[in-house]
Amino acid sequence: MPPIARRSALALALALATGLAGSVQAAPPAERPWMDRSLSPDRRAELIVAAMTDDEKFRMIRADFGQVKEKGPNPPGALNGAGFIPAIPRLGLPVLNETDAGLGVTRDGNDGLGAISLPAGLATAASFDPAVAHAGGRMIGGEARGKGYGVLLAGGVNLTRDPRNGRNFEYAGEDPVLAGTIVGATVKGVQERKVVATVKHFVINDLESGRNTLSSDIDPVALRESDLLAFQLAIAKGDPGSVMSSYNRINGTYAGEHDWLLNQVLKQEWGFKGYVMSDWGGVHSGAKAALAGLDQESAGEFFDKEVYFDKPLRAAYASGEFPKARLDDMVKRIMRSLFAHGVIDEPLKKSKVPYEADRIVARDALEAGAVLLRNEGGLLPLSAKQSVAVIGGHADKGVFAGGGSSLVTDVAGDPVPGLEPQKWPGPMKYHASAPLGFMQKLGGKVSFDPGTDPAAAAKAAAGADVAVVFVTKWAAESFDAPDLALPDGQDALVEAVAKANPKTVVILETNGPVKMPWLAHVGAAMEAWYPGSGGGDAIARLLYGVAAPSGRLPLSWPKDESQLPRATIQGAGLYAKAKPADNVDYDIEGADVGYRWFEKTKREPLFPFGYGLTYTNFAYSDFAVDKDAKGRPVAHVTVKNTGKAAGADVPQIYVTAPGAATRRLAGWSKVALKPGASRRVDIPLEPLALARYDDKAGGWHVAAGSYAIKLARSASDVVEETNVTLGESFPVVKAP
Repeated sequence: MPPIARRSALALALALATGLAGSVQAAPPAERPWMDRSLSPDRRAELIVAAMTDDEKFRMIRADFGQVKEKGPNPPGALNGAGFIPAIPRLGLPVLNETDAGLGVTRDGNDGLGAISLPAGLATAASFDPAVAHAGGRMIGGEARGKGYGVLLAGGVNLTRDPRNGRNFEYAGEDPVLAGTIVGATVKGVQERKVVATVKHFVINDLESGRNTLSSDIDPVALRESDLLAFQLAIAKGDPGSVMSSYNRINGTYAGEHDWLLNQVLKQEWGFKGYVMSDWGGVHSGAKAALAGLDQESAGEFFDKEVYFDKPLRAAYASGEFPKARLDDMVKRIMRSLFAHGVIDEPLKKSKVPYEADRIVARDALEAGAVLLRNEGGLLPLSAKQSVAVIGGHADKGVFAGGGSSLVTDVAGDPVPGLEPQKWPGPMKYHASAPLGFMQKLGGKVSFDPGTDPAAAAKAAAGADVAVVFVTKWAAESFDAPDLALPDGQDALVEAVAKANPKTVVILETNGPVKMPWLAHVGAAMEAWYPGSGGGDAIARLLYGVAAPSGRLPLSWPKDESQLPRATIQGAGLYAKAKPADNVDYDIEGADVGYRWFEKTKREPLFPFGYGLTYTNFAYSDFAVDKDAKGRPVAHVTVKNTGKAAGADVPQIYVTAPGAATRRLAGWSKVALKPGASRRVDIPLEPLALARYDDKAGGWHVAAGSYAIKLARSASDVVEETNVTLGESFPVVKAP
């Protein structure tokens, strides 16, 4: 008998001897065939599950809260993170620690050093560059592993259906193809560092108000063509080890109990082989949730009414309601991911984290994703010969950060301590990367005014050649903003400064769009999102032209709330007293999210999706569309830098299908060119952007007919259009 077969037979004999139907204590195996790296992850998972006792299996399907316990110290091996599963020495399984989140490691692994934060996920999406997302994923994945974590809760891909959503900054914008592509690249980068990534929050968790109870109501086909499509692409491109179910209900059923979503769509149709973990506090039952496809309960002893995947699920197991085959499947999925992504094979040992190199990665991400919204008369870039008054936003100390579970404590500490709220979803923090200091290194006379007194700020602005005003708006997990206004009188500050000096630049550190009543009075405006640990350096380099802004808006920027599908959010606000809605009607816009909503309703946003300026100009020529060997449409265009500065452009391809009312982003390319240089670029079109979901047939369908292919600079700025005829494609098209 070959060695592998002999080991398999031994494992099977061992499994039978242990008595899989009960919790009999198994003897230590003579060998551990599941540690054979030459076997597939599926086979290794099968072998270890066969060797487990029932007690060991039930231990794997629930993770404890990994942070300091009120009633005692952390258990041995716990790193004060989001989740913790103790070691099983008999099987050679090490302790498994989990940590938040998508912008970096929020828990320091008990080393007391903090971490490096990427800029907001919207900044990465605004780069329109999967390479930027991949580099960021590798950076945060490397820090997670260096601090001893095997699971990083990174991979947020919920669509921006409302710019007031408190967690938009964690995600990747309003378009499913862009969001899925960017998040897929991030996940791939994380997992290259031998850390499991978690795509979340599955699905349509697009508001925070009442998130634990509200029902996101939407037609299943519209859901397929919007939020689910973003997840489908992110999973296909990133191959995450885990998917996290969301808090909310979908058409009345909790996400963690949704058989159609978890079993039928995710696992069966999409072929997802990893495991589904709950969000913290997102479990409401034992057998019901497990049979619907939930594989692991997260920190139930702290966040759920009870630990449903312990005593209640064990009781269902004993009664036969919850079968052994499903328990084995749950554990196999968890173990498969740990084997497939190297968590078991590469022991999680703390190692030195290259913080300064990682800070450069974060800086580069913001440089690629900051969006120049206005630049009248070429006010930017600044010259070192100009005197500059920097005003507001604690720009002398650092850059703003969003709140909640994704908040990273910068390795350099919080330069503006004591801001309220300190309690959840705070603390409100800054990252220690001060724009002022970096501007002083690049510029000439650069002074600072805190911006607390508009009259004093106006006086400072009047005495300088240029004024740069930093404005901020905090957002965080667990609440939505009630409106799009800047808080704390900052509009009046900008107006006063702009009146004193028309050469005023506004830098926005926000969760996304805000109302800009002063826009016509300022010379330039740049969206810097939440800038991350390298933010101050990046902003200074962008202002002085050391780097050129190349971000494009990954979401539509409305003029005000009246342009949105829902003018108000019931129960919005940090300290709102109004009860959140029980149901949210997403059929209002359905699959026509963002720029498609604006096109469908014939509304003009303040800035369209895909919009962004830079310090040079680009020309397009020789636009054409043909098909590759598989019949997939490919667009071609020559891009030329016609200006005097180096820069990057993002030619975008939108498609309007036969009979469709709205266009869809189907492809793009990020092209960096020196002055006078040109390049011919090929842009394959995403098949799922050409298709519609046929619910009756159960598949994506590309209808026969003539498709309008539009070359554009943004969703509303079409440069050239052509048509391509496609034949019938059925039943169909799959994600790559």
